[in-house]
Amino acid sequence: MRSKKKTQYYNMMEYNTKRNNLIIREYGRNIQKLVEQCVAIEDRTERTRTAYAIVRIMSDVVNSKETSNETSRNNDDFWNKLWDHLFIMSDYQLDVDAPYPKPVPDTKPKEFVKPSYNNKNRVKFRTYGVNMQNLIHKVSEYPEEVREQFAPSLANHLKMMYLTYNRNSVNDQLIRYQLSELSDGKITLPEDFNFINTKELLNIASANAAFYVTPQAGGKKKKKKKKKKNKTATV
Repeated sequence: MRSKKKTQYYNMMEYNTKRNNLIIREYGRNIQKLVEQCVAIEDRTERTRTAYAIVRIMSDVVNSKETSNETSRNNDDFWNKLWDHLFIMSDYQLDVDAPYPKPVPDTKPKEFVKPSYNNKNRVKFRTYGVNMQNLIHKVSEYPEEVREQFAPSLANHLKMMYLTYNRNSVNDQLIRYQLSELSDGKITLPEDFNFINTKELLNIASANAAFYVTPQAGGKKKKKKKKKKNKTATV
């Protein structure tokens, strides 16, 4: 069982969930409390005197984190910034005779601007990547005769790229559809067109992969010598 003294002690404790949010974390909780108490002072003269004292404490906090203390204290912009922070921490409710004009809160709603690169180079089919998509789009801008010449090579290349991710099965009709989608319907295949068979395309893909593999330094790997077990002599 908790004693009465411990219960009273826990009831007097302040938890962060019950406190106001820190507006400017640089100055800490205690200075924000001083600002809140300053706002509650009814006498204007006493409230102004307290505000000056709080600004002086704020300058000590800032200068303790900087190396050039004297130069910053002699700078007029330094004190103007402190008074601005004082008004901001009071949620612009502090009414005192300040040496600087009171800042105006920004009431404009913040607009979220979507980055333009999100819509740029949007990939329709990730299997083929953006480079293949751009290539097909470029070919689709050529005259019809040129598009017909490139269509078989593009179709077979799409099938080969598809097989690198799906080696078990591939549907030729799907490749036809995707080629048409990537070219906005400008590149089509004739009905009697026959794709290169899957086995041959896989062999081509393997040959291309082996061509780009760089040989390891040192040539052939040395075979590890097996250690011979010592046979115990029989008497």
